[in-house]
Parts: sequence; C-alpha cells; structure tokens
Amino acid sequence: MKISIIGTGNMGGAIARGLKNNAVELSCADCSTEILNLLKSDNPAIKITNNNSEAIEGSDMVIIAVKPWLAKTVIHEIKHSLDYRKQMLISIAAKVTFENLCDYLKKDENMLPALFRIIPNTAIEVKESVNFISYYNASKEQTETVKSLFDNLGMSFVVEERLLDAGMALASCGIAYAFRYIRAAVEGAVELGLYPEQAKRIEMQTLKGAVALLEAKNTHPEVEIDRVTTPGGITIKGLNAMEEAGFTNAVIRGLKATV
Repeated sequence: MKISIIGTGNMGGAIARGLKNNAVELSCADCSTEILNLLKSDNPAIKITNNNSEAIEGSDMVIIAVKPWLAKTVIHEIKHSLDYRKQMLISIAAKVTFENLCDYLKKDENMLPALFRIIPNTAIEVKESVNFISYYNASKEQTETVKSLFDNLGMSFVVEERLLDAGMALASCGIAYAFRYIRAAVEGAVELGLYPEQAKRIEMQTLKGAVALLEAKNTHPEVEIDRVTTPGGITIKGLNAMEEAGFTNAVIRGLKATV
C-alpha cells in the first residue's frame, strides 16, 4: 500500500513515524523542508517533497494532516490530481465535516472519493493512539482497510460523524489532560520532598498500574477506588480534598469545553 501524508507537523509527523515499520510505501509533503528532512533522517525510506500534487501520485490513501483552516486550500490544490475511483481520502482536520469535504472536492464529473475523517492523538507515534473513524461514500472493504491500518497504530473505533467531537475531547485533547494531571502530581510530589524526575517516573508507573488493573479485571474505576480507600484512612482524605477543590467537575467541564 502506498500512503501519502500532506502536512507533517505534530500530527502528520506522528502518523508518519508510527507507520515507520509498517509494510507501506510512504510519501510526505510539507512546506517546511526542515521538517521533511527530519522525517527522512528518522526513516530514509520515506519519499519527501514540497509539492502536494507530486506526493499523492499513485497513492492508495491520501491523508490530509494540515490545520483545519488550510484544508480547503490544500484540497483545492490536489483535487484535480486525485483519482476519485481509486484513491481514498482521509482528513484528520478537526471540525472539517464531510459536508465541507464534499464541497471542497467537487469536480465537473460530480464524483467523490471514499472519504474518512479520523481523530487520533499524538501517541500514534508510538502506536498507542486512540483513533475515532467515520466514513462517507466508502465500501465495507475500504473501511476495514483503513481501520486495520489504524488498529496497528493503537486502538480504533468506527463511529458516526456526530460522535467525533466526543472522541476528540476524550482522547485527542484528553491526552493533554492526562499530561496535565501528571504535571500536577509531580509538582505536588516535589513539595513533599521528591525530585521531579523521580516523581515523574513514579507517577507514570502508578498510572500504568491503574490501567493494567482495569484491563485485567474489567471493573469500574470506582470499584478499584473502594479497594484502596479504608475507613478513616489517608486515601479517602486525599480524594475528598481533591473533590472539594472541584476535581471531577473540572474534568467534566474541560471535556465539554472542547466540544
């Protein structure tokens, strides 16, 4: 399979790095030669170019990984080079809807390619992303092909387009919220006397352990919380102090604010 990525910034570059050891031929385009050269130094097999139309020649899958406000310009630039019968188009531009994409892709013959909107997160670089996939004008086989590819880069869910914003809040933006929790925990640990790097390692392992327990037991988080909190103990005091400061409400408000 040949895959082209247009835009190799934070997300596009992360996808390219995640695909490094997959059995795909990869072509990347960006306006920044410096960014492209960095990708090339990491994976010499990648073909790089500053020409978007050149990058998509012969591709099976074209990934638009530019900022949302650039999507229209980029698609108008490449649409007459796209083979709508053979090439699938994937957009990871948040808030650029299928309605928008169909409008941008209009050509005289009134055809459309198989379209996908995907919301990943930056952990795609290490094949640990959560990916939300919606499709339009795509066959079952094409959808399975796209899902299979992104399953190799983490965990993928095929959802209706209306649920992409929820997925973005929970996983795409959510990874930043997880990092913010780690940062806060490290700052608190430093105040308690630990060194920052030591505190970070401890907190990362603690979160890994929490995830491993939930995966192994398939329990509700509150069940595991109950196992940690003893009557009159220190854990419940800490939890109550966090709730008094608005912990749960802050998380919910943060998720809703992104939507």
